[in-house]
Parts: sequence; C-alpha cells; structure tokens
Amino acid sequence: MSIVTRFAPSPTGLLHLGNVRTALLNWLYARKHGGSFLLRFEDTDQDRSQLEYIEAIKADLSWLGVDWHGDALFQSEHAAKHADALERLAAKGLAYRCFCSESKLNIDRKLATSRGLPPRYAGRCRHLDAEQVAERAGSEPFVWRLAIHAEEGEVIVPDALHGDVTFARRDLDDPVVVRSDGSFTFLLPNAVDDAVDGITHVLRGDDHLTNSAYQVWLLTSLGYQPPIYFHHGLLLGQDGAKLSKRSGSHSVAELREDGLIPAALVQAMARLGHPNMPDALHDSAAIAAHFDAEHVSTSSVRWSDEEMWRWHTRLLHELDSELLIPMIRPFVPEVHPQRLVEFAALIERNLERASDAVLFQRLLDIDAPLEAEALPVLCEAGAEFYQHALDVWQSVDVQSWQGLTTGVKEKTGCKGKALFMPLRVALSGALHGPEMSDVVAFLGSENIVARLEGAKHLCLEGQTGS
Repeated sequence: MSIVTRFAPSPTGLLHLGNVRTALLNWLYARKHGGSFLLRFEDTDQDRSQLEYIEAIKADLSWLGVDWHGDALFQSEHAAKHADALERLAAKGLAYRCFCSESKLNIDRKLATSRGLPPRYAGRCRHLDAEQVAERAGSEPFVWRLAIHAEEGEVIVPDALHGDVTFARRDLDDPVVVRSDGSFTFLLPNAVDDAVDGITHVLRGDDHLTNSAYQVWLLTSLGYQPPIYFHHGLLLGQDGAKLSKRSGSHSVAELREDGLIPAALVQAMARLGHPNMPDALHDSAAIAAHFDAEHVSTSSVRWSDEEMWRWHTRLLHELDSELLIPMIRPFVPEVHPQRLVEFAALIERNLERASDAVLFQRLLDIDAPLEAEALPVLCEAGAEFYQHALDVWQSVDVQSWQGLTTGVKEKTGCKGKALFMPLRVALSGALHGPEMSDVVAFLGSENIVARLEGAKHLCLEGQTGS
C-alpha cells in the first residue's frame, strides 16, 4: 500500500508548536515509508480563513524543511462532495435536522447531569416525520446531526498505537455536522476529504479519539475505507496544560525572528515521545529513516524551550562559517568579508545564539561598547596595570598571550583572575569568550597595542571622573 498522510490546518492563525508536531509526525511517517505527505487547508470557515495565514503556514513549513507533495489542497474545493455526503446520509436516515434551541439543549444537559447521565443530545428531533421536518425547516433554524447513538452496536477505530479501539454506540452522541448557518463543522468535511484525497494514515493527538469514532462510522456509512490512525499522547506546556496558541505556545514566525535554527525545532520535536531516537541524528532525512511511529508514546509529553535552544546551540557550533556568517552579520560592525570569516571561526564555539556575537564586536571595532559587567573589572586593574602590559608587549621578542601574561605577572605581582580577567576584558571587551591565545592571534600586534592604550585611558578617565 502506498502511504499517504496529511497536515490539515485551518488558516485562521499562524503555525504554532502544537501544529508543528502534527505536521512533523505525519511528514516523518510518509518519508519513512516512501509515501506522500499532503498539505490541505481546511478553509471552510470563510469568515476567519485568511490568505495571509495560508502563505505564512506554507512559508513556516518550508523553513522547517517539511515539504509536501504537489500543490496545496483546499477543503472549500470539495464543498460539493461534502453536500453530497450529507445528502446520501440523510437518504439512508443516518443524518437528520435538529430544531432544538441552545436553551433547550442546555436544560436537557443539566437534567441528564442531575440524573448521573452523560450530557448527550436527547434525540428529540431524530424521529420527526418528513412532513413535520419540511414544515418546520421553512420557518425555524436547524442544525444537521448524525444518527449515531444507539442502544446496540459498536464502532471500531483502527489504531496502530492503541490497537483497535471499540466504542459502544450507546456511549456516543449524535454530533452536529452542519451548523444553523449552513456551515459544516470539522467532522464531516475532514473525514470526506481524507477519503477523497486517498489518506491512508492519520497521526494526531488522542484528544481526537472520539472524533475518530464518529468519522469511522461516517466513512463506513458512505462506503469509504477509513484510514489507520495513530492517536499519540498530547503535547503539553510546562504547566501541564495542552500546548496551543491560546495557552501561550510560540508561533514558528516568532522563533524564526528570534534566530532559531529550524533544525533545532525539528530535533526537539521529533524526539518528544520517541525516546529511542539516537542523539547522533542531526538531519531530517536521518530522523525520518529512524522514525518508528508504532513506538511514539501514547502518554502526554511536555514541551521544553530549553531543550530546543540546547539543540540550537549544538547545531550552531556545527555550522560551516559560510552558513554562520549571515546569521551573525546583523550583530557586528561592517568589516572586510575575510575578516568576518576569521571572526566567525574565532567565536563560533562561544555562541549560544547568533545574537551573542554582539558580545564580541569589540574584537572588530575598538570603539564598540564593553560588556556591562566588564567595565568594573577593567577599571579595577588601574591604568598602571595596562601601562605595564604595554611595556611588556612592546619589549618581548615573541609576542604571545603566554609571553604577555608572564611579563605582566612579573611586573605587577598579579596572578589568577586578577591577572587574566583585566587583560581579557581589555583585548576582547567581554568577561568570557574564545581562548585568549586565539584572540591575540586574531587581533595582531597593532590592535593589541590600541586596545591596551584604550583600557589605560578608560581607567584614567574613571579616576578623573571620581
């Protein structure tokens, strides 16, 4: 069987982390089995669906490397098939109009709850005769429901994670599939589109398990073969609530603006609920080859921003300079391209995010500001300390970091942090960073003299100001 999966977002907002997991799992499954992954926009809510969100979702998926087969599909293009499906169900007595008002439904729910019963629809309109329905439909608002609830019978959901899940029809409701304004709810169009688009497997959260029971019944009633489902555990936030845009989940656009490497999000997300994923798999193709959907956890998993950014740092350190340079360029002064290449090679192991390059801009520009915590360290050493450093640097035959520190130690008696930190700050502008022997080699003698002179003058200005 040729595997076909899909991601079917509603274009009513930006792509968020919860959506990313659904898209990624379906994409990985299709890639693992050499199948097709479809992108289908469920755009039947015309009031909320917007073209800008369609384009944004496409851009975000492309940025993540989640590609889809063929052109994007649109649920609205199947409107005639949805209407035909409803008509076929109604002709079989499997769908019916319901005229109950919301206030009446609320009373029924409260009454059922008070009796210790589930707050299901009471089925009041299910047995209206055709003449009554036709008469009332001309003057009263109504919804369409599926006639699923029954005292006998069952619906079996084929699930590759849970095994076949059996629902007794007495435990199922008669769900609304068409609202009073004539628009379809999620259930029917989503199921019919899966059948029309040839979807063979659907990976989604276990909060959809009951929906799947309704959809399996619906598809079977229409003569379609239901897909095989993988109802995995939900993605939760650190607070234990389902992660969604309403609960503060990041949008992919926000993460991209924050400079995140897209592979870091893929790495962190693919491993959630998939504990046997080897740590050494650093690209999407390798992850897809190892992906085992049958072992994705059925328990809820918690999202960790920290884990995502740890992957970002790890992947950042593995980037070639040609890929790193465009990421750090906005945070450093304009310099000769070759100098920027050397700078990137110097600092790459000291970056957690590309924006950290701003901490080391003094390596390129002597007038760049010092790191805030570094100025007190520099001034505490005093102007005389830096004059000794200048004398040492200009007198030694072999100019090196070791020669500089040895000479300054002899002249000042300073050692340990009192020796190394003021020199690091003077030369690099930061308290932490690359190996100082590499910094010295990068700067060269002329730049080192200029920075030691600048440090001495800063100390003198500080003394004058005090």
